[in-house]
Amino acid sequence: MTAGIDVPDRRGRTGLGQHGRDLTGNPRVRILDVQVLSCDWSVLRKTTFDYRHGDGHWSREQRETYDRGDGATLLLHDVARGTVLLTRQFRLPAYVNGHPDGMLIEAAAGLLDGDSAEEAVRREAAEETGRRIGEVEHVFDVYMSPGSVTERLHFFAAPYENTTAQPGDMRGVADEGEDIEVLELPFSTALAMIRRGEIADAKTIMLLQWAALDGPFAGISRPA
Repeated sequence: MTAGIDVPDRRGRTGLGQHGRDLTGNPRVRILDVQVLSCDWSVLRKTTFDYRHGDGHWSREQRETYDRGDGATLLLHDVARGTVLLTRQFRLPAYVNGHPDGMLIEAAAGLLDGDSAEEAVRREAAEETGRRIGEVEHVFDVYMSPGSVTERLHFFAAPYENTTAQPGDMRGVADEGEDIEVLELPFSTALAMIRRGEIADAKTIMLLQWAALDGPFAGISRPA
């Protein structure tokens, strides 16, 4: 008996080897086999499939996919004060791949964990920043690393109130090892930090650039 296949793994999941076997949306793809390589917190699978190329010939392919669930992220903004609310926390994968200290500046984000995307971003905003937020605006949905990671990330934006937690406070869920610093920045400063490489998180860059082009700060002059 294998955990995650015929008996529950530590998160209570079974049937993890069936993922993708019933897909019929693309007639050029025939799923042949799905092998679960690991199912600790996330799930690593190796899928074997036949693929019909543009010239008509078929080839047998194998791909590994990492399934950590879908997530949601939220840009908190205060247009009247010209600020955004971001976080800073340690990210081991970035640290081991060249980031100087692994402390990434990010928009609030987290996995859905069974909630709707809007419920998830409201939960994460409360846990990571301690701020009350206003009406949530859906921005777009993005596959962040479609070559290997299944995650679809739902992007949102919302105004926040300048109350409760103060910038510099440490937030997060202690039981999950979170140690999150709240950063309130002028929007122009956040954009400049992208150009200097001080903000290097993809979701955060995308939200800040959206805010400048089409979002709450669109049309606002950028200082020289």
